[in-house]
Amino acid sequence: MTAHHTDATPAVAADGSAASAQVAPAQDHSHAHPGTEATGHSQAGGDLGDGKKPHPDHGYDQVAIAKRMKRIEGQVRGIGRMIDQDTYCIDVLTQISAVTAALHAVGVNLLESHMNHCVVEAAQESPEAGAAKIAEATAAIQRLIKS
Repeated sequence: MTAHHTDATPAVAADGSAASAQVAPAQDHSHAHPGTEATGHSQAGGDLGDGKKPHPDHGYDQVAIAKRMKRIEGQVRGIGRMIDQDTYCIDVLTQISAVTAALHAVGVNLLESHMNHCVVEAAQESPEAGAAKIAEATAAIQRLIKS
């Protein structure tokens, strides 16, 4: 990269609030709990067109998380444009830091929801189920800290 600085560098908050307006559609990131079948979340309360029901509520605000992820996706695309435009290195690094912080914020939000919903629910079922969910959450925290 060249050592020139441009004042046209887009400012991006850690929550992704000033991201690009052009964002591709979000991908389905369905997941399954042990012993359950992976299905989508796209039609809460109804079937998915294949006769399968969506996963039960996992306690997080899917719409809000999807919106945040779309903003982050826009930020990442903006970083790509900055690189294509040979933007000053430090400005690119600042935006990378903002994306990283935004992803961490989403992760912490999901973790909090998991603890308040899935872990609490499992603990009410049985001590063993509660312990298993706590172990699962602990592993997730360890992965989040490493990133």
